[in-house]
Amino acid sequence: MLTTLPNLLTLSRIVAIPLVIATFYMASPDGPWLGCVIFSLAAVTDWLDGRLARMWHQQSDLGRFLDPVADKLLVATTLFMLAAYDRLSVASILPALVILMREIMVSGLREHLAGLRVGMPVSRLAKWKTFIQMLAIGFLLVGDAGPAALHVRAVGEFLLWIAAVLTVKTGYDYLRAGLSHINRPAPQHTPMKTAKPSAT
Repeated sequence: MLTTLPNLLTLSRIVAIPLVIATFYMASPDGPWLGCVIFSLAAVTDWLDGRLARMWHQQSDLGRFLDPVADKLLVATTLFMLAAYDRLSVASILPALVILMREIMVSGLREHLAGLRVGMPVSRLAKWKTFIQMLAIGFLLVGDAGPAALHVRAVGEFLLWIAAVLTVKTGYDYLRAGLSHINRPAPQHTPMKTAKPSAT
């Protein structure tokens, strides 16, 4: 059901997207810090919704669909806004593109495998990739509004490169795991045979 708490937490990440966008139009330092807070709270729900769904046995097809969609929309939108507002260096555009391309590829692969009724569980390394990616974006949202001595923007860009490396590795792992299924025909539903009436 859409109204279960895990699904509502997932939907809250989508609701957070326009709020994060709005912070880009606010003056520094309030805007960058508020954007980081909103994004971080949204990122926490990514961990919390799945945990609650498993704990309360509320896993559903709707939740499995919404969860990756919400994640990808939040990450893609925030990276786009960071690039548009020159809060990413030219060199850091590359890992951002790698992350976005991998997400598109994995989404297409998941959709194809779902049609074949083949599941593709999230690996432990992919979970670490997501954590580092979210952490990097949080640092980048603060950026130059953070203490100069901490070099917040540089730390965020360094973490983004690490996330990009893990992105390539996990994307390759998913693609390799799905290759054996890609050329399989989709399962066809055959009508159920009815037994012939016995002679009386």
